[in-house]
Amino acid sequence: MAEAADVVALCGDLTDNGLPEEAAGLAREAGRLKVPVVAVLGNHDYESGKQEEVKQILTDAGWVILDGDAREIHGVGFAGVKGFIGGFGRRVLSPWGESSIKGLVQETVQEAVKLESALARLRTDRRIALLHYAPIQATVQGEPLEIYPFLGCSRLEDPINRHPVNVVFHGHAHHGFPEGRTQTDVPVYNVALSLLGRAFPERPPFHLEELSLSPLPRVLTAEQQHA
Repeated sequence: MAEAADVVALCGDLTDNGLPEEAAGLAREAGRLKVPVVAVLGNHDYESGKQEEVKQILTDAGWVILDGDAREIHGVGFAGVKGFIGGFGRRVLSPWGESSIKGLVQETVQEAVKLESALARLRTDRRIALLHYAPIQATVQGEPLEIYPFLGCSRLEDPINRHPVNVVFHGHAHHGFPEGRTQTDVPVYNVALSLLGRAFPERPPFHLEELSLSPLPRVLTAEQQHA
């Protein structure tokens, strides 16, 4: 990965069970990387309720973990959030009924607000949005229809459409589709590990994106583990 890119971007599920010892092992393995690493957490990283410890271990290892944050690396602006669930388009879940439903929708809205804030803070010509959950339906197609609402939410697409974003990456939908576009024609790539392995068996399971800057920075994106 480090040989292929100038920046490595990971779309969550950095651990299997969200355990600090798993994060520590990953940090040791990734210590050999000589390029910057930027990432967001995924649902696996929240499994044990120790996501803050996981984040701190990887941050101490030199990684940039985005959670509503913005960071410029090699002239490219990165804005990232985990995102959350809720469905897509006219079938997006509404905050109506039980308090648990309202809380779920509110969490997704908060993730979208964090992404909006992060994108608004970027001042670079080239901008990448990094998520774990999908912001559009096109890249979850191939998954069972019954679980679409649990793979992402179109509320995450809204801030992307309102800001100049060059490309979006996400994971989580492991049986989805590799590529789609937002309503404003921003390319969205599903870089879930198993999906890339099936879709492109002839190459290593990561997406390499070249942005038109001088010199050209190459951004390698993938999801670390399984959703």
